[in-house]
Amino acid sequence: MENLGMLNTIHVAAAALLLLVLFVRAMTLFKGTQNNSPNPKAWTVFVALQHSALTLIVVTGVIALFLKDFQVETWFYAKIILFLVMLSSLIKAYKKDDSILLIQRRVGWGLALVAFFAILGLVMLKPSFG
Repeated sequence: MENLGMLNTIHVAAAALLLLVLFVRAMTLFKGTQNNSPNPKAWTVFVALQHSALTLIVVTGVIALFLKDFQVETWFYAKIILFLVMLSSLIKAYKKDDSILLIQRRVGWGLALVAFFAILGLVMLKPSFG
């Protein structure tokens, strides 16, 4: 169980890093944009940080599931769906495609942020759906 506690700490730290990166990377959608694309100057570092945080969240989550013998509460499934919504929205917001309007990118970022806070709310409240 000590390993699970350390794993949860890493998982929460990765979620905090993701939240920080979401806010910092949003600046590329609001400052220095070119046509319908985010600011390319700050692109590489933020992409690496976002991918690292998301990968760490997924890996530590899967390991935690394995350590708990895949016994989950019903709200866990809602959390997974919201995570996929967040991931899809981030892909839409930062995809290298000039046909995606800047307003669509900003809405995608906003939707990802709403999904992130919904996940956070589920984790904190741990509701019972049944």
